[in-house]
Amino acid sequence: QVQLVESGGGSVQTGGSLRLSCAASGYAYSIKCIGWFRQAPGKEREMVAGMYTGGADTYYADSVKGRFTISEDSGKKMVYLLMNSLKPEDTAMYYCAAEPMCVRLRIGDKYFAYWGQGTQVTVSS
Repeated sequence: QVQLVESGGGSVQTGGSLRLSCAASGYAYSIKCIGWFRQAPGKEREMVAGMYTGGADTYYADSVKGRFTISEDSGKKMVYLLMNSLKPEDTAMYYCAAEPMCVRLRIGDKYFAYWGQGTQVTVSS
């Protein structure tokens, strides 16, 4: 059973930066697929970034390309989402998700079995 705990959310002004962290536990091996999702009030949950740790495959939603960077520290079992040049439309609850046994990165929340509790990001203008 994989447990995921996010941290690092907060309130920033437009143009600011935040780094979200996700601590993974309960799994002895490297988690193959990792995703960051967000959900704003009244909107569907969307995948903003993903990584296949077994290769070099990464994914970024068009809305965050060039501003967000996903990374991992497998030794520490940590996943990060560095968010630069934040905009008010980035305001949402952000979730870390994992699929330990995937063979390739697929886009969408149905491909991830384990989820964290979320961390709130608020960007003010």
